[in-house]
Amino acid sequence: MDGRLQIFTGSAHRDLANEIVCELEAPLGRADVGTWKNGETRVKLEENVRGSDVFFIQSMSNPADHHLMELLLMIDAAKRASAARITAVIPYYAYAKQEKKTSGREPISAKLVANLIVTAGVDRVLTIDLHAPAIEGFFDIPVDHLRAAALLANTFRRQNTDNIVAVSPDAGGVARADAFRTRIGAPLAIISKRHPRPDSTEVLEMVGDVEGKIAVIVDDMISTGGTLIAAARVLKERGAREVHVAATHGIFADDALERLADSSISRILITNTLPLPPGPRDLIEIVTVGPLLAEAIMRIHKDLSISALFT
Repeated sequence: MDGRLQIFTGSAHRDLANEIVCELEAPLGRADVGTWKNGETRVKLEENVRGSDVFFIQSMSNPADHHLMELLLMIDAAKRASAARITAVIPYYAYAKQEKKTSGREPISAKLVANLIVTAGVDRVLTIDLHAPAIEGFFDIPVDHLRAAALLANTFRRQNTDNIVAVSPDAGGVARADAFRTRIGAPLAIISKRHPRPDSTEVLEMVGDVEGKIAVIVDDMISTGGTLIAAARVLKERGAREVHVAATHGIFADDALERLADSSISRILITNTLPLPPGPRDLIEIVTVGPLLAEAIMRIHKDLSISALFT
């Protein structure tokens, strides 16, 4: 790739974008990203991108639809301005829970979002911890799917990891929790749950010994906090000494931070793929993904392998 490296960001998470360009020792491209008086999204790239290797950093944080539209318009602007290659850096990919139909007359929203991004003109996607790895297959372009497990596990490993058990909050997250526990050398417990209604969680059973141990619930995202609160209650009932959480994406929808602060959870470790909303933060500890994304961007720009970053 001979084109200049140029990095732009939308309005979703400017702090993370600034951290990434600081790691790369590169400037952040000038862009006018905002809203017209009629409520429509406004985008104008204020740099010459002809022949450039362009990266757009944009998490699909709340409001997800608005930030998705910003990303689509930035991609289209760069495509029409003759950028040589366009990469969408999407630390958090919204609609990822809607990757399949669970009943009749439902959309497959994650697939539709992928179609929109590809149609806009992007050449590749860089993301972290998709809720469903199968979403990679929704794209007919390269997808570099990074994992945050190493960052989260290393934080625990630098501390005292004795007497810890990794807990999967559901059957679908077993592989994620198993990767985490392998890194810190801990046993595994699994909780079985069901969702009787949207954004509602009911714990059915648990397998594994947590008596007198520090239980670390490993998940990819924290949305309403209902799953974590229900799981923490069961873990405490089974004799866990403390309940911690290690998750990649801190969505914290509605009053999630307040509800988690009132729960039996002692600590929540998350990454900064999303900006932290207002609310109680005493439980929250943040691990940055800035260096990981910066390294991936540089490797993509130089056409180097990024396989080592997937572990």
